[in-house]
Parts: sequence; structure tokens; C-alpha cells
Amino acid sequence: MKGSIRLFLTFFIVVFLATGEMFSANAAEKAQKVTVVIPSAASARMKFGAEKLSGVLKGVGYTVSVLRQDKISGNGVVIAVGRSSDALVQNMRLAVKATGKEGFAISSFSKNRLVINGFDDSGALYGCMELAERIASSGKIPENISLTDKPEMVLRGTCIGVQKPALLPGRGVYEYPYTPESFPWFYDKALWVKYLDMMVENRYNSLYLWNGHPFASLVKLKEYPYAVEVDDATFRKNEEMFRFLTEEADKRGIWVIQMFYNIIVSKPFAEKHQIKTQDRNRPILPVIADYTRKSIAAFVEKYPNVGLLITLGEAMEGVGQDDVDWFTKTIIPGVQDGMKSLGLSKEPPIVLRVHDTDAPRVMKAALPLYKNLYTMAKYNGEALTTYTPRGKWADLHRSLSRIGTVHIENVHILANLEPFRYGSADFIQKSVQAMHDVYEANGLHLYPQASYWDWPYAADNVKGRLLQTDRDWIWYKTWARYAWNCRRDRADEINYWSGLLSTKYGTDLNKGKDILEAYEQTGEIAPKLLRRYGITDGNRQTLTLGMFMTQLINPFRYGLFTLMYESEAPEGEMIIEYAEKEWKGQKHIGETPVQVAAEVTEHGRKAVEAIDKAATAVSKDNDEFTRLRNDVHCYNELAGFYAEKVRAALLVLKYKYSNDVADLEKALPFLENSVKHYRKLTELTKDTYLYANSMQTSQRKIPVRGVDATYKTWVEVLPRFEEELIHFKRSIDSLKSDKSAGKGKMIHPFKNADVKVLSDTEGYFTINTGEQVFRDTTAKITGFAKELAGLRGIKINRSLQKSKGTAIKFTTGKAVKLLVGFFNSKAPGFLPPPDLEHDATANEYGQSEIKIANALALDGMAPLNIHSYSFKPGTHTLTLAKGTCVILGFIDDNERIRLYDAGIGVPESKRDIDWLFE
Repeated sequence: MKGSIRLFLTFFIVVFLATGEMFSANAAEKAQKVTVVIPSAASARMKFGAEKLSGVLKGVGYTVSVLRQDKISGNGVVIAVGRSSDALVQNMRLAVKATGKEGFAISSFSKNRLVINGFDDSGALYGCMELAERIASSGKIPENISLTDKPEMVLRGTCIGVQKPALLPGRGVYEYPYTPESFPWFYDKALWVKYLDMMVENRYNSLYLWNGHPFASLVKLKEYPYAVEVDDATFRKNEEMFRFLTEEADKRGIWVIQMFYNIIVSKPFAEKHQIKTQDRNRPILPVIADYTRKSIAAFVEKYPNVGLLITLGEAMEGVGQDDVDWFTKTIIPGVQDGMKSLGLSKEPPIVLRVHDTDAPRVMKAALPLYKNLYTMAKYNGEALTTYTPRGKWADLHRSLSRIGTVHIENVHILANLEPFRYGSADFIQKSVQAMHDVYEANGLHLYPQASYWDWPYAADNVKGRLLQTDRDWIWYKTWARYAWNCRRDRADEINYWSGLLSTKYGTDLNKGKDILEAYEQTGEIAPKLLRRYGITDGNRQTLTLGMFMTQLINPFRYGLFTLMYESEAPEGEMIIEYAEKEWKGQKHIGETPVQVAAEVTEHGRKAVEAIDKAATAVSKDNDEFTRLRNDVHCYNELAGFYAEKVRAALLVLKYKYSNDVADLEKALPFLENSVKHYRKLTELTKDTYLYANSMQTSQRKIPVRGVDATYKTWVEVLPRFEEELIHFKRSIDSLKSDKSAGKGKMIHPFKNADVKVLSDTEGYFTINTGEQVFRDTTAKITGFAKELAGLRGIKINRSLQKSKGTAIKFTTGKAVKLLVGFFNSKAPGFLPPPDLEHDATANEYGQSEIKIANALALDGMAPLNIHSYSFKPGTHTLTLAKGTCVILGFIDDNERIRLYDAGIGVPESKRDIDWLFE
């Protein structure tokens, strides 16, 4: 026994002495002096990189000094930092050299000599960041290092919206002057530094600031002194902050890009000239063009290193000659005027946003005039739905990528992801691969994962609020990693992300893999739900708040955006298509609603299992892990809600064909289960989230219209789903006693409002069978919804509608609604209905949703859907774009319009059954 003790003590002493020698050697190594040498004429970007590298070296125990000279010298370890063109680097005859913009090489030159060779200033900066990361990870300077790296994507950017969840009083959408009252965070320098440090850490190189009309907050024009929207003190603050931001960004290799919309003017300018700040349907007025051109010129002259991002559409008619003229005769000349004032020959970059405009046509006209152009388009609309994009949208991206300029992919708004956390490395990596391989693009423009309109805060109900950059660190890191290199090995990536997560939450690697598994399982749920069940890829739908049964069984009533199914989803079937094929016994194609219901349920189950398994081992950042775990459980209940509701919807649609009440009875348990899942979701969110969606204006439509920040939480929406269930039960009971129930509701015709039309008309017509509605065609009414009987419409010359548009000027002594019929046709010559996908002002008069679908039929033409425009007492002019529509007449604004599908002009198999639920 004593021998054993002596043997153990001897072993312990030997190990202790050996360890002591190791510690002593390591300490000596750390005490070793390190000299970082940069060129005597080093740029601010290179100096910043050297400072970051020096800070990390000091943090692990080295003594560090920084020298500015053009030859390598110094005692101890010497790290030289420079560009390939610098004498400091050229004198070394390096075997390993940087290649490509922003690329770098790190190599051992001789004993205790390392060289960071950047292809350019950004390459030298990124080389410093790379070496610093390796030193921070290992605790020492690497020996015999030899590596090269460069980014795949030319532009890798993030964006910040200088915008708010609600409209400012008296202002339209996107109209937010830069003021401390509206945006206190904009003036917080420490917050900017924190954000910019996050960007350079992830090697982002572009920052987009989104605002409708920023010029009136940043420049003054001698010709239009009244156009400025802020007071002198705020103006000076804005100048200071913009210079601070651009300088701090530049030394981190970040290019600042200011976005703006067209055509928007400042409020004081509009008031001075007695015009609207924005009016999509007005022509280009010379005074607006001059003001905009001079604003751009002044901005370029003041901030020549800041890029411009232009949205041609939305606030002006998006597709036509106007957008070409505006870009080539106002915007580009404005930039050139600013260049001329400064004597610049190098063109500042301009990014053309491919939204609501014929971008290939615009670019064809613009490139002969200006070369430094980029294009940018939404990756999956205003959502994240697939990494297998296809169809017309993919064709557009490819056509722009092949023009010869850089095409940028915009991961935009993410209306289907908010507010829950998202961090699926697998989904994101495949999405970036699709950007290259399918779209042939070479740039990334990334929106915040959630709460875009509420920057810089997240929606979590946490005292003091959470910053988006802190909460969604994995979102920014993942997209950046794959924008740099999307071809990384999947097995290595699992280990990489699992390691990061295990470090963050203080677990072992296996538990880190469980957390990653939870992220990746939940990462499939929202994309699959929206692309197979949704109404739109836009932010008028908040996916996580759910959908009503009528939205699932009659999506066209709600302005179905079919491009989402055709281009932003794998080949497959909508709910209504699946039900019809099932009834007809036809073969199903691709991804089906039933398949997705099963898959999202399984994703939710696996995610909960993984996150709960990891929970027992968490020892760090427990509060954040608790929030992440709650999000995973939220996704599980969301998946259950949709899966059960879709199963119910398919049985309801079967009843549409079978007329068998038994099909409705079979649907009832599924709908009941759906509501149970939603109640659980409500419990999980009521104390943890302030809202589901950060855009809290009337533009939100689905599931419920949002007005004055209402219906933004699950607590508010739950009663509506409970009412829907109760109504369905009553409908079943009624049908069991009377099979004609619900089909003959008492309907009272609308009453004509007393309105005086001031514009020239082609006469009037009364809605009745056989009435002619156009002055220059013989098309007559063949059927109409009962509410419309006797309504007095305005006759229009159809050919003039198609060539010039429609304008109705009128005066009224009380609030009224003007009913306008839009043809259910996408053929040329017909006026498209109000569309929030492309026009943010499309609900200015409450007109964006269909009030009565298939409400009126004309012989030889598609059925009409009715939209209503509300006006207060006074004199008004409603201006509509070019295209055929029908002006059906005026009714009192208090007159309630029952939202439904009248089924006029459609086959019996397409009849409306929405009455089962409302």
C-alpha cells in the first residue's frame, strides 16, 4: 500500500514539474514581444485591422507594438501587414500571394516572421481579422501557417430601416425624416460602433439605410430652401452622424448605401406646391423632377463615397416609360451633376432595385449613360420559402445577372419568420448556393431576421428590450459565412455550428448538436407552411398569427399572389388544387398540402425533442436559452395548428363537391385540434412577446387587418379562431336540419349615395341585366350580386381608359365609398387591382382587399371583383392607372359590405362555401 502511495506521489511530482515547465514556457512565449508592421502610408482600413490584431495579441498575453514603416524589422515575433502592391510586402518574395478583390494570404516568412498579404486594403483588413480569430481560439500565434482566402460574393451587406412600425401623423408610408424624436438610436455612436464591429467580424462589406425620402434630412438646396424637413439643430446632428457613420464604416471595409423611393417629395415641398408627397398615378411633373435631380446632386457632392439604392416603382407607376425616363433623365443626371461639381471622373455606384419596374428595359437604356450600375431583387419575395427557386422569377434574376453588372440577392423583410428565432445553417447554405447556381447572382443584401420596422429592438418582452444584433447573432453570422464561401463541407459545418452553440450555452459538443438540430428542424417549418398554404410572400401576411379557414379554402378572395407558388416553392399543389384533383381521382404532382402537414408536424416534434434534450446541460446564458427553447415550442404548436387546419380544409373542400354533410363532420375534430394548438401558442407567447409583426399599419391584411397596432398578438387573434369554430359547428347543425341553410341569406341592395360628379362623364348606367357599362363597347351585364341591384354606375370610354387611365372628380357632403370593379383577368389592357405586393399606398383608401369576389359578369369578359375606396366629405379626385375597370357607383361609407364570393360568372363547382365559417 505504501509502495502504491509512493508511486502515485512520484507520478504526481513528475507531472506537476512537467506541467510547471509547460506553463513557464508558455508564459515566456506570451511575454515575448510582438511587432506588427504596417506600411508608412497605411490606409485607415489597414490601421484598423492592425489595431484589432494587436488587441487580440495583448488579450492572450503578448507584449505588442505597432510600427509604420516600409521594411520588416523588430525583435521577437514580427507580423507584417500590407497589400500586394506595398513595398513592405514586395520586398519579401512571398511564395503565397493574395488573389482577387478582398482576398488575402497569411504565411510564415521565416522563423518568427509572419506576413499578411492583402490583395487590397480590405484584403489586408480581413487577413488581420482571420489571424486574430485563430490566435483568440488557440491562445497563441500559429506556427508554419500558409493559407489564402477570398470571398465568393462581391457584395455582402446588411440593411437597417430608418422607418417605424406605424405611420407618423399626417404622413404617408415610408415618410420618416431623420430626427432624434423618431430615431434616437440613429444618434447613438456607441450603438453604431457595436453594429459595425459585428459587420466586420462577419466580413460584411456593405450597409444599406432604407428610407423613403432621406434627402430633405441631409441636404439643403438653394433653389428649394423650404424643402428641408428638420430644424437647423437636427440638420447639423444629421450631418455629423452621417460623416461619423461613413468614416467608421469605411475603415472597416464597409460601403454605406442610402436607399430611397420614387417619386416621394418632402412634406413641406408638397405643401408649398399643393401636391401629394407621393402619388403613384400622377405624371412626372417638371418641378418634382428638378427638385429630385438637385437633391441627388447635392447628396453626391456632400457624400461622394456613399452609394445610392433606387426603388423606381411603388410610389410611381412601376412598369412603363416613366421609370425609364425617371432613371435616365433625373436620377443618373443628378449623380452626374454632383460629380461635375466635385470634378470627379469616377462614377459613384448606383443600385437599381428590381421592384415594380421593368429592370432589363431600364438597364438597357441606362448602361450607355452610366457604367457603375448594380441590380438587386428579392430572393424569395418578402419571406424565406425555398432554396429551389424556379419559374419566371428565376428567369428574371438570371437575365439581370447576365447583363454584365453585379446582381444582388435581397433577403427581404422575412414576414413569415418573425418574431421567432431562426438559425438553420443548412437551409441558409442551400439558399446561398441557389443564389449562385440558379440565379447566377454574386451579392447578398440581408434584412434583419425579425422586427425590421422596430430597429434596433427585438419583439421579445424583456425589460430593457433586446437588441436584434444580440438576439439574432446566428442569423447574421450564418448568411455572412456562406456569402463568403457557400461550398463548405456539410459535416464540417455541423461541427462548426455545434461548437459555437456549445460554447455559447456552456454544453458539450453533443448537446451543441442538439441545439443545432432544433434550429434546423424549426428552420423548415415556416418556409414550408407559407409556400404551400400562404396567400402572399409579402408583409401583408403574418404567417405566425395563423390563417382563417376562408383564406385556406378560397385564397383568391384575398388577393392570392400566385408567383409564390410558381417560382418561390418547389413544384407542387395548392390546397384548392389538391382537393379538386382528389375529388376527380387525378394524379398529384410534387409537394402536396398533405405531405407538408405531415412534415411540419414531424419537424416540430424533432425540434422539441432536441432542444429539451439539450436543456439539462446548459450552464451559460440561461435566459437566452430559455427564450430559444420557448421559440422551438412555439414553432411546434404553429406546425400543429396549420397541419390540423389544413386537414380540416381538405374535408371542407370535399364537401364543396360531394354536398355530403358527413365530410364537414369529419373536418370538425381537426379544426378543434387546430384551435387547441393555437391556445397553446397563445400561452407560450402572451408573456414572452410584445407583438408578432413589426409592421403595425393597415397594410397588414392576413389573417386580420391591422389598424392602429391592433391584432398584433396571438391573444388578440385567438378569439377570432374560436368564433370561426363555433360558427362552423352551427353551420353543420343547420345543414343537418336544412340542407339549403346558408345559401339564401337575406340581402339588401346598396343605396346610392348623394354625390356630385364634377369630371366629364360618358353618361351613367344602372346595374341590371342587359345594361351597357362602357360608352364604346356593347358589353352588357349578364349577372350581378344582389347587393348591386339598382346601383348607379358611371359610363367610361374603355379605349380612353386603356390609353390614359381613369380619373373621377366628385364632391360629397358625407363620407362615401366608391365601388370599383376590377376584371378577374391578367390579360393586357385590364387594370390590375390594388396590389400591396408592389404599391405600398394600395390601401390609402381602404381599397386593397376584395370586398365581393365574382360580383358582376359582362358578356364575353371575365367576372368582376369589387374593391371600395373610402372618402371623407369634400371634393376629391380618384386617379387610376391605365387599364379597363368599371365604376360601379357610390354608397354611404357606413354601409356594411359583406365580404364573400358571389360566384357570378363562375361554374357551380367553384361556388362559395365561405358562409360555413362567417
